[in-house]
Amino acid sequence: MVPKPKTEGASASAAFFKPGTVVEVSSEDEGFRGSWFSGTIIRHLASDRFLVEYHNLMADDKSSKHLRELLHIRQLRPILPPETGQIFKFGDEVDAFYNDGWWEGYITEELENDKFAVYFRASKEQLVFSKEQLRIHREWFDHEWVPPLQQKNDEFNEAAKPDEFVQGAIVEVSSDEDGFSGAWFEATIVEIKGNDKFVVEYQTLLADDDSNLLKEEIDVFHIRPPPPNTNGDGQFKLLDEVDALYNDGWWVGVISKVLADSKYVIYFRSSNEELEFHHSHLRLHQDWIHGKWVMPSKVCTEFAETL
Repeated sequence: MVPKPKTEGASASAAFFKPGTVVEVSSEDEGFRGSWFSGTIIRHLASDRFLVEYHNLMADDKSSKHLRELLHIRQLRPILPPETGQIFKFGDEVDAFYNDGWWEGYITEELENDKFAVYFRASKEQLVFSKEQLRIHREWFDHEWVPPLQQKNDEFNEAAKPDEFVQGAIVEVSSDEDGFSGAWFEATIVEIKGNDKFVVEYQTLLADDDSNLLKEEIDVFHIRPPPPNTNGDGQFKLLDEVDALYNDGWWVGVISKVLADSKYVIYFRSSNEELEFHHSHLRLHQDWIHGKWVMPSKVCTEFAETL
């Protein structure tokens, strides 16, 4: 077990966590222990406390504004760089990406197709994850990762700025505006600016005068490449997490009913409504994490039946 950092190192760490720094945040709330969520430091306050804005957590279920919290320095650490070529095996302590964060667990079973069953001691449940949704569990101690990383920092920097984000590239863009939470819109990068910012021109959204396509400046946390097609036959199952093409964008939802003629009813949590779609307007939901596409995890039903 890794010992906790000493108090006298706090001020040195504070110098590392400057406003604008992307970090991982741990929570002391019940039900969230053992998890890490990405965020950006907004402001450094007195007594080693920081105002942080989360990347994936919203202020509340009905809000499209990202959650901001006042956190102590002990709850912060740098972003753990992604590592290529990781090999996982039974008994490994890992972090699994689930519910918008990284959760600590142990591999309890090696399955086919590079999938693994992971047991979470805190919640006493087991879920199945693909290899891309896992990383070796590491602790940030005395300004170093334990166990140490297997790759250099320049590899991480290269992964953080993929070749997909070049001028003229087709991308998808998300918005923080009210009513647009969970939606992605197709756009073209028309200009690259410093500090991980881009000017994009939407393919379907118009400017206020309705005469030209809308252009906006966005940051790297609101842009991603178009996801690959992972559903060759176009068929979906009950409770599949999908994106639905609606109002010129892709909106994340869950299949609540399977109908005839390749039609489905989709439930949208952000708006608490259900709508009907043909399969041609649906795609399996994927998340863009550290330069890779990751599918949502599936519950290990065999284990759930024993609970």
